[in-house]
Amino acid sequence: MNVKDFYFDLPEELIAQDPLEDRSSSRLLVLDKHTGEVEHKVFRDILSYLKKGDCLVINDTKVIPARLFGTKTDTEAKIEVLLLKRKEKDIWEVLVKPGKKARPGAEISFGGGLLKGKIIDVVDEGNRLIQFSYEGIFEEILDQLGQMPLPPYITHQLQDKNRYQTVYAKHDGSAAAPTAGLHFTKELLQQIKEKGVEIAHVTLHVGLGTFRPVKVENVLDHHMHSEFYMVEESEAEKINSAKKQGGRVICVGTTSCRTLESAAGEDGVLKPGSGWTDIFIYPGYKFKILDALITNFHLPESTLVMLVSALAGRDYVLSAYEKAIQEKYRFFSFGDAMFIQ
Repeated sequence: MNVKDFYFDLPEELIAQDPLEDRSSSRLLVLDKHTGEVEHKVFRDILSYLKKGDCLVINDTKVIPARLFGTKTDTEAKIEVLLLKRKEKDIWEVLVKPGKKARPGAEISFGGGLLKGKIIDVVDEGNRLIQFSYEGIFEEILDQLGQMPLPPYITHQLQDKNRYQTVYAKHDGSAAAPTAGLHFTKELLQQIKEKGVEIAHVTLHVGLGTFRPVKVENVLDHHMHSEFYMVEESEAEKINSAKKQGGRVICVGTTSCRTLESAAGEDGVLKPGSGWTDIFIYPGYKFKILDALITNFHLPESTLVMLVSALAGRDYVLSAYEKAIQEKYRFFSFGDAMFIQ
């Protein structure tokens, strides 16, 4: 399977730079995974596609303001640090720019010394381990000094950082938003519940590997980044119960999908628990628990295009993407949505 099999030509002007004022007014392309048939709707129309007895699975991770700007203590050189994973209480794995100024032993000051960091090691892919020191509560300092880690293709400044959070974000830990969830409002979620649809919460802390391009020619040679997930017993029961009673399990976003497919057994039963997953889903994969998916439009040749192609077939997906481009849908994180059923 060649990475070029998942290429499509996307005009740059279709990359959404800003979120819409009303989250649920994005457009929605509905794709029938069995026939390839496409419908064009508005996101709030998702309500008419959900049925009593279905279970909607949402990822309640919260994006942390993970981008920090500081200066090297000895030279005053400017340094940008992006928090990726908390390894221990005050030790984080980070991306540093420029890397050559962040050798082990380098000390960095943020916010005039409100937060200090010392590089203690270089790890995989040139990432660094940094040990922070501060007075007070780390999360409060980070909220004060940090910026939202928007994807590299978004060049506009985000006016309201809550617009890069879902309305149900709860557990701090992501370096990127589970963007399919950005389309939901509290009102829409309430209407979904009132229709008799169960809503189950899972948590997967999204890593920046989500945006990492596939650099190998053969898809099977690609190594996925690992991400931390949690499935509570009560939520696993909701999902298993819906499945048992003939309802559909509908994941909001590829992150919810990866969580369920990682935590489910071969028998299609979801097991509660937590751990790290580096699951890679591409065509040929047999889904254990997921029936349908709400997702955004993804980057050409990305692992996420491969995941949706595993669900609906590469030809149907690329044909739907072609129609979306013709109809001038907005792409990527702040873009429009797709429902694969």
